[in-house]
Amino acid sequence: MKRYFKTALAVLAVTAAPLASGSVAQAQVSGIATANPTLAIAKSKAFSTAYSQIGTQFKSYFDQIDARNKTLNGLRAQLDTNNDKQLTQEELDAAVKAKNPVLQSIQTEETEIQRLQTPAVKAQMFAVEAIFAEYGNAQQKVVSDKKISVILDPEAFLYAPAQADVTNDITAALDARLPSVSTTPGADWQPQRNTVALHQQLQQLLVASARNQAAQQQQQPPAAQPASR
Repeated sequence: MKRYFKTALAVLAVTAAPLASGSVAQAQVSGIATANPTLAIAKSKAFSTAYSQIGTQFKSYFDQIDARNKTLNGLRAQLDTNNDKQLTQEELDAAVKAKNPVLQSIQTEETEIQRLQTPAVKAQMFAVEAIFAEYGNAQQKVVSDKKISVILDPEAFLYAPAQADVTNDITAALDARLPSVSTTPGADWQPQRNTVALHQQLQQLLVASARNQAAQQQQQPPAAQPASR
């Protein structure tokens, strides 16, 4: 199971803040529709609640991870010989060739970060797997309600009207069927392969959303300061 977890570690400490959600389209979709399963799950109440709970439950772990990441960045900076704040493969190769002891320190920090992250990753994957298990039922309800014959990935369309996208409808159906999920897997529980892939996609989506929000905040003009007397 370690190899499953390892792929998700770089973007673990992202809390699932509510993603922007448009109003559910009321117009009937005639025959063909589009939906983004990853986005539908990310917008669901069960997902955001589960990630919030995990963030609280493992806060002390995340604090330790943050501290060790700062140490790790400092160690990597020592190998940045041209001081361009980019650690290239050539610089790593040079460090290996010189048997730089910093490499061992980096390995120690990375191993400890992975150990600290694993319980939270496991809890996240457990929640994601439970939500995904209900996704098919939620999708089928939307298919029946809107009399849909085919649902395609958004990238399969060159053009589609807004009401063809039923992602929000599926999220609403998920919320009705599964408002919350457990975040406590059993000791012997292991994620399915499709759960690992979906978890990675969700983490990437959260990171992209956080970056977009940060960029928008930076673009906003500063608040006007009151005039001094």
